[in-house]
Amino acid sequence: MSQVSWIEVTEEESGQRLDNFLLKHLRKVPKTLIYRVIRKGEVRVNKGRAQPSQRVLTGDVVRVPPIMVPEVGDTVKPPRAQMDKIAELVLYEDADLIIINKPSGIAVHGGSGVSWGLIELIRELRPDARRVELVHRLDRDTSGAIILAKKTSVLRALHEQVRDNKVEKHYLTLLSGQWPKGKEKVDFPLLKNTLQSGERMVQVSDEGKPCLSYFMLQKQFKNAALMKVRLITGRTHQIRVHAQAMGCPVIGDEKYGDEAANKYFKQLGMRRLALHAQFLQFIHPVTEQVVQVEAPLFNDFEQIIKLLNEQGLGS
Repeated sequence: MSQVSWIEVTEEESGQRLDNFLLKHLRKVPKTLIYRVIRKGEVRVNKGRAQPSQRVLTGDVVRVPPIMVPEVGDTVKPPRAQMDKIAELVLYEDADLIIINKPSGIAVHGGSGVSWGLIELIRELRPDARRVELVHRLDRDTSGAIILAKKTSVLRALHEQVRDNKVEKHYLTLLSGQWPKGKEKVDFPLLKNTLQSGERMVQVSDEGKPCLSYFMLQKQFKNAALMKVRLITGRTHQIRVHAQAMGCPVIGDEKYGDEAANKYFKQLGMRRLALHAQFLQFIHPVTEQVVQVEAPLFNDFEQIIKLLNEQGLGS
């Protein structure tokens, strides 16, 4: 796109976050580039600067600056093996939405040096659902249940449920160390920063946004705690930073974790972030029925729990 364009928000798009709105309209533009032009103030909503999280409304006019995307030929098609793998990990599907048990290591979007992500895989697997969009996000290294909507109306309705905290999410995680007895509620406010490299870092700060997580101890081992976590808010890296702030970082977390603990558990077979989105519950926007989905643990996570139990270190 070599010149400024103005896009008017339709009724179907009303309520979407600005970043999601642009990702939909600028499908060939890398995600990092979209965030960069927003951060620089080059994207305007009704002539005013905007944040990625701002909700656009019907009739809003979004100014999009010229964005030069390097010509790299045709879009890279995801490998067949990856498509087959994802096809086997469908937890729920109907005409309106699809829920996948996402493996660790797969980004939800292409971009940032990644030729394809989960959403590109789904579009290849479901050619009749080319407009499929993410309802929420999971970090690249987090595994587990993630919802994608096949229709804009369904996407908008589910975004509303997310905003109103009507989508219940439970995670399973393995933390380093001894979790404080009786401590469940963790409500440190979190502030998100973007480094010059473009990397996002989150820290506990009184200047941050309110955050609430409930950490429920499932099993305490000698040097690790198996926790179920329920998110009330859904901030970037919320579980990882809350766990770090409690002195029990997520095992395998290379950004906020403990290097010695990560090395130890890597030798035991846990070579990735020990965080799994295990359970989802929401109201289906079309049928109005309650949908409950549980995502089975992947083998590496199951095996590390089994090994810790076998070591007889549980209490």
